[in-house]
Amino acid sequence: MGTLASELGPHAERIAGQPRLYVDANVPAPLVAFMRTRLLWDVLFVIEHDDLRRARDYQHYRLACELRRTLITFDRDYLDDRKFPITESGGVVVLTAPEERGYIKLLQRLDAELFHTERSEPFERPERPERPERPERPLPLQGRKLHVHVDWTGGDTIHS
Repeated sequence: MGTLASELGPHAERIAGQPRLYVDANVPAPLVAFMRTRLLWDVLFVIEHDDLRRARDYQHYRLACELRRTLITFDRDYLDDRKFPITESGGVVVLTAPEERGYIKLLQRLDAELFHTERSEPFERPERPERPERPERPLPLQGRKLHVHVDWTGGDTIHS
């Protein structure tokens, strides 16, 4: 028996049908709202959870992986493989832009080039309880880190 997160994470992914992100505290709320309302991403925003808002970076890193979510952050510290081993990563995207409009463009590109292609078909209720479950899909950046900035050409993985 694992933790609640480890037990429910794979099931939530199968029914969500949209990218599942874990967004840390340094990403502003208006960008999180954009991810949810315009891109229709399933976003866990740590600021909205009292028990997570003051957690250490390593706790966020581990929890994102445990919950089967890709970590989105502005914090370049996550690119340090000594502090944040790639083998323990569910995927990390570090965003860098000079202003909010630049971040929005980067998020739109991520949606089009990375997350949109990974979406599964919408969840359908089984007609019979014995319907076999879909196999668990890997996260789009499982075991990789991506630094996305205004000069990003797409697919530039920092580590894999």
